[in-house]
Order: sequence, then C-alpha cells, then structure tokens
Amino acid sequence: MNIQVVKDYYGKTLQTSANLKTQACCTPDDVPGYVKQLIANVHDEVQAKYYGCGLVTPLALGGSQVLDLGSGSGRDAYALAQLVGSKGEIIGVDMTAEQLAVARAHIDWHRERFGFQKSNVRFLEGYIEKLGELDLKPNSFDVIVSNCVINLSTEKLAVLKGAYDLLKPGGEMFFADVYADRRLPDAVRADPELYGECLGGALYWSDFLSLAKQAGFRDPRLVSDRQIGVNDERFIAKLGTAKFFSATYRLFKLDDLESLCEDYGQAVIYKGGIEHAGDVFVLDKHHVIERGKVFPVCGNTWKMLKETRFAPYFEFIGDFSRHYGIFSGCGTTMPFDTGVNSAAAFGSCC
Repeated sequence: MNIQVVKDYYGKTLQTSANLKTQACCTPDDVPGYVKQLIANVHDEVQAKYYGCGLVTPLALGGSQVLDLGSGSGRDAYALAQLVGSKGEIIGVDMTAEQLAVARAHIDWHRERFGFQKSNVRFLEGYIEKLGELDLKPNSFDVIVSNCVINLSTEKLAVLKGAYDLLKPGGEMFFADVYADRRLPDAVRADPELYGECLGGALYWSDFLSLAKQAGFRDPRLVSDRQIGVNDERFIAKLGTAKFFSATYRLFKLDDLESLCEDYGQAVIYKGGIEHAGDVFVLDKHHVIERGKVFPVCGNTWKMLKETRFAPYFEFIGDFSRHYGIFSGCGTTMPFDTGVNSAAAFGSCC
C-alpha cells in the first residue's frame, strides 16, 4: 500500500469523522466522565477531524513527557495536555499537512483555555516509521500514545522499534488500534478504501504480539477491546467472515520481563492516590486492583508496577527468591471478546 494513499484519504477524502464508512475509527460513547470533560475542552474544529478508535488517556501523567504518534488534528494531544499539566509536554507527530494545520491553528486557543502561561503542546511533521529522523531524544519519553494509526502504517515493526528507543526505561506505549482475528488476504490489504477505513491494514492479533516482542516489548498487556461493526455491504462482501476489534494495549519498556507470567509468590496493595482511580486501579483487562486489598500478581506484573511511574502508589510484597511455576490463569487463546465488552476479571493474570 502506497503511503500517499493514506495521506490523501485523511488529508483530502475525509473532511470530518462523519465521512467514515465503518465504526473502526470511532470512539465508543461509554467514556469516563473526566475524559468527556477533557474532550469538551478541545476546540470544535479539532474534534470534528478526529479519527481515533479508542481512548488513550493513561493515568498518572502529571509532569510527563508524552509523544503522540499520528496525532492528526490534535484531539488526543490537547486532551492529554490537561493531564500532564504545565510542567509536562505533549509532542504530536503526523505526516498529513492538512491535519497538522488544524492542530497548529489552535495552540494558543488551548493554552488560554487551559490557563497555561506557555503552551505545553507542539506538533512535528514526519513519519512515525522514521522517528529517528526527527529531533527527538532517545530514552526521553515517559509515555507514547497512538490512536488508530499504526494499522495505517506499512512498516509496523519500524514504528514499534522507534517507540521503544524513545521511551525511558520503565516508560510505556499506551495505544488503541484495530486488529483482525486472522491474517487478511492480499486483496483486502491492497484495497485503498478498506485501508483508509482502518481495516485493510489491521494486523492479525497474534502477529501483533510477535512484532511487539521483536521490538523489545516482552509482555504486551490488553487493556480493553470491542468488536467493530461493519455495515457497508460492499465492505462485507470483500471482508467475508473476518472479524475486527478495536483494542487498547500497553507495552512497557522493561528489559527483564519474562516471556510468560511466572509465579514468585508476590502480591501488591494499591494505596490509592492516583487521580481518577481512587478506589480501583486498572492495569489491564485482567488486573483490576482494589485499594487496600492484597492482590496476588506474577513477576512481570510486579515489575510493571514496581519499576514504573506507578511505584509510589503501591506496597510490594515478596521478591524473586523462590519460583512456584507458571502463574495460574495464563493462556494463549485469542484475547478479545467476540461480543459486547465484558467486565474485567478480578484477581486473574494474563
């Protein structure tokens, strides 16, 4: 797929989100109240040209350096700017001049809206597959986000490797994207309209996990997912029985994670204190941790909390002195729900 096709689709073909033909690039309505308020503080023109497929609002961002890959018109960047505050910074990267023009046109409007003396947002024109060519310092970002963009890339491994290099040790990539339940045929992947609608470039979920691990992210964690409805009869005829999912993953830059969830008899206690997570902290779909409760975890999960920005909010029980085998509950089947979102299970491991 020629990358110019994608640039034209998002720069010229699509004028607003109403022009989309599928539900792939649409954020569901059941978003938390505080996120709705963040979005409400974003300029109307920026919102009208939003084409994301999920929510990329990780917690505990105060003062963080955040990179937004494929930032588009800037909706997510401006939402996150409110979370990182005046001491943090958001940098958006996008290849589409038309989208960047919209994002940059409203920098001062948002600075005044947020009450900042100096804007904490800036946008760079460039390719997310070539992050090394931009003026970005390796090992300098606390968090990297992306919203329904990596599926559009023809060099997905390059994107993931570039992100890994830019993250600080203990940093994370937190992103939403579209995945398929199988490898798609060449005819689907080569169809410009299906590609532009975030379906043709969707990775088979298992292939994504392999690419993430190749890039250095050893234990990808699924945060949330929903099945995508395809109602256009032309698309249905081309796609056949393939199913598509919008899913949010978090990938931690922790070099010593193991390939499986191993049991060392460890546990954590969430002390509270994270804004918007007073009584419950959600690490991922299978780790919903109630405040004050001893919560057994595998070695990898222990490190994801102990060696990251979340450490001050937890008490840690145990060490790695004794191994008890594989952590109960780990599996290798497809991680997505094939129906409506289900509630995350308490006390289970991936």
